[in-house]
This record gives sequence, C-alpha cells and structure tokens, in this order.
Amino acid sequence: MSATVAGPSVALPSPRVRSQGIALRRGIVLVLFSLLVPGSAQLAAGNRTLGRWAVRIWATILGMIVVLGLLALPFRAFVIGLLANQITLFILQWGVLIYGVGWALLLLDAWRLANPLAMSKAGAIISGVLALALAFTGGGLAWGASGIIEAQRSLFGQVFEGGGNAQAQNGRYNVLLLGGDAGADRTGLRPDSMTVASIDAETGRTVLFSLPRNMQRVPFPVDSPLHKLYPNGYYCPEKSLADQCLLNGVFTLATQHKNLFPGVKYPGVEATRSVIEETLGLKINYWAMIDMKGFEKLIDAVGGIRLDVGKKVGIGSEHGKKGVYDWIMPGKNQLLDGWHALWFARSRVASNDYERMLRQKCVMSAMLKQLDPATVLTKFQALAEAGKQVVATNVPSDQLGTLLELAMKGKAVPMSSVSFTPPLITPMNPDFAKIRTLVTDAINASEAADKAAANPPAQQPQQPQQPQQPASQAPASQAPSSTKPSTKQTSKTRTDNLEAVCKVS
Repeated sequence: MSATVAGPSVALPSPRVRSQGIALRRGIVLVLFSLLVPGSAQLAAGNRTLGRWAVRIWATILGMIVVLGLLALPFRAFVIGLLANQITLFILQWGVLIYGVGWALLLLDAWRLANPLAMSKAGAIISGVLALALAFTGGGLAWGASGIIEAQRSLFGQVFEGGGNAQAQNGRYNVLLLGGDAGADRTGLRPDSMTVASIDAETGRTVLFSLPRNMQRVPFPVDSPLHKLYPNGYYCPEKSLADQCLLNGVFTLATQHKNLFPGVKYPGVEATRSVIEETLGLKINYWAMIDMKGFEKLIDAVGGIRLDVGKKVGIGSEHGKKGVYDWIMPGKNQLLDGWHALWFARSRVASNDYERMLRQKCVMSAMLKQLDPATVLTKFQALAEAGKQVVATNVPSDQLGTLLELAMKGKAVPMSSVSFTPPLITPMNPDFAKIRTLVTDAINASEAADKAAANPPAQQPQQPQQPQQPASQAPASQAPSSTKPSTKQTSKTRTDNLEAVCKVS
C-alpha cells in the first residue's frame, strides 16, 4: 500500500474578508468610472435616471468642445470672438461652477453606492479618501476655471467697449498705440509714446510707424473741431519747450476744449488719432492707450521679458532729487521685470527722445515674440488685472479673435519699423509729404515681402560649366573686371533695425 503525504494546508480568507475586498474593489471602480464619465456609477448601480441625465450632459459638453475645436481650425477668429462675448462668458462662468459641484457630488455618491459599510475599516477609509480627494480636486478646478472666466469677463466688459472700424483699410488694419504718462510730476495724462502698427489683414506682417512726441506743426484735418483754432497746423511761436505746441500736447489741448467734442468720451485720444491720420495718410481702425503703471504690471504678469541690452541705460533723472541712482548694464539675454523694463523704455539719461523711441519698440517686439498661449493660460488672472490698467481702447471684444490671429501670424515673420526722427525728419519743421511717401514705401516693401514669400522664384536650370581659358588667351571682352569697390555710397536706410538697438532673446 502506498501512503499519501498531505502538503501544508493553505487557509482561505473568510467569506467576510473576501466580501470586504470585493466591496473595496467595487467602490474604487465606481469612483474611477464616475471620474472619467460622470453619471456612469449611478447608471450602473444607482439612480439610473440621474445617471442618464449626467452622462447626456457630459456627452453634450464633450461634443461641444470637439465641435469648437474643429471650428477653430478654419474659423479661429470666429471661435475666439464667440468665447470673448459677454453672454458666452457669463454662461461659461456659472456653467463650469455648477458642473464642478455636480461632478463632485456624483463622485461622493459613487462611493456611497459601493456600500462602504460592507468594506473593512481600512477599505472604507481608503476609498473614502480617494473619493473626497477627487471630489475636492474636481470642485477646486471648476472653482479656479470659473474665476479665470470671471476675470476675463470683467476685463472685456471694462476695457473692450468697442467703437472702432472693423473694415480693413486697403487690406490692412492700422492700430494706434499710445503710451500714456500720468506721473506725479505731470498735469493730467498725455501720451509720451505714439506708434501706429500697420498690419496686413491676411499675413499679419507688421510695420511700426513711430512719431516723436516733440513733432511740431502737425495738421488737424478739416473736419476736426480744432482745425479752426490751428488752420495751419499745431504750432506756437514760444521759445520755451514747455509752451511749444508739440504732438503729445494735442491730447491735453482737446481735453481743455472738450466742449468742442460733444458726445465723445475721450476727446484727447480722438484729436490725437485725427492728427496722426492726417500726418501719416493712414486711416486708423483702432486705438489703445495704456498708462505706464499698467505697462509695468503687464510685464510682471508674463514673468518679464528677455533682451540683449547693447548700451547701459540709466535709472532715475539727471535733474531729479535722487539723480541717476542705478543702471541697466549691457549684457545678453537679460531678464527684465516690469520695473526695469519700464525704465529701459522711458529713460532719458544720456540719450534723446529718438533713442528712447527705439528702446520702446524693442520692448514691444519682445512682448510680441515672447508672449505665448501657455503663459496667457497659466497667468491669465494676473494679465487680466494688469489689463484693467489700460485707460481706454475702442477695440470691440468680438474683434479680438481677428487681431489675436493676426498677432500670432505676425510673430512668424520679421517686423519692420520707421521712426520719423532726425536726420530722416526734422520734428520742428517736418516735411509731411515726405512722411506720407515713406509710409507708402514701407507698406509697399512689406507687401512685396509677403508676395515674395508666397511666390518664391523658380530655380533656374544649372548651365553646364565651360572649360576655363588661361588668362593670357582670354578675349579682350572677357578680361577680368577690376575688383576695386565702388566709391558710390549707399543711401541711408529708411527703416530701423531693431536688432541693432537691442536683440530680442
């Protein structure tokens, strides 16, 4: 007879322990399913009517996001304009919050449906902590998203009031950018920086035209209320610079005669716009004015800007109480915060207005190139708060999509600029006919660059190389030409090379 040797017996978990494990796994699965598809837990193990409604709402929202994403490919400007609409933002603000609260409640209900009383004490704690963590995370994300949307709605409601001209002018959008300076040593607000960005309506290629603040004799158009006061241009014979009629003084002049602009909310901007239109020969579609404090906050909101500084720039004033108390030193790839970027753009220490204009355009170019969608998304609330420092603009919110799309296109192509400063133009007695010619030439050159990029020249077939003859046997007609360079001097460029002033990192 053979004996059978029994091995060591393995103790199976008790039915209670197995039941607790099954309940725990079931609870985790229901919570995770509810995380991925809100309402799925209720549809599987709870109130099916509630589950069906929750799944339908989730599917509808997902479908709308997909549709918007597909529409954004061919109609990006339309989608951005839709999302900038006040009604849309109001619905989104409260819709996201309500959805987040509902999602959190469904997650907690999914844990309840798993019957935590059937779990072990540890299992109930683990599954409960998981459900609570996901519920609080989902609710917190919804709360944060609702806050971002509310900030955007507040920004658009306060700043983008509209009133501009959405019709492209000869295929271009012309935007007047005014940098206002209302410091403690100033009487009222006046623009110290005046630049027109002429943007191609198709490609986004941009030409910047900068006008010095001390330009005199600027013409008022015939239909301007101030034309009768200065029919031959804004000029005063006083010798003192403070009393001269300068371009940036048009803003204050119109404000002092606001009775001549009935129904106009910003007479200073309106008068400045009309003068610059007459000076450049361009019709302005939109204008925007930001004060210097707003500029500083805007730079800080995006985390600063990077520049290669080629020349040291003083901080302070040579004539102020503190004097010049610090310097922005030359160097490559320098990170400037808002305060330093503001001084870099404004400083007059050991420089003139014209160099200052170039530094301002460097800063504008840096912001355009370095502001990316990820920065806008992650720092939107700070950007929105800084954006409220914009004094005024007549850009309507429904045109933001068009302008943002053009700005994105413009980042991919070089930006050119023209400054109407000496020796090109004499601000005390400017040649306005020459200014308009320069404007036309610069725009034509920009559009020619677009055409050249769209239609590159076809490559010519390579000609077979002829055997070279010794120099002594070469015909007289093929005698080598002199390599002496021509003594003819090239004419001075009509455009600024921003990279020569400061390179954008």
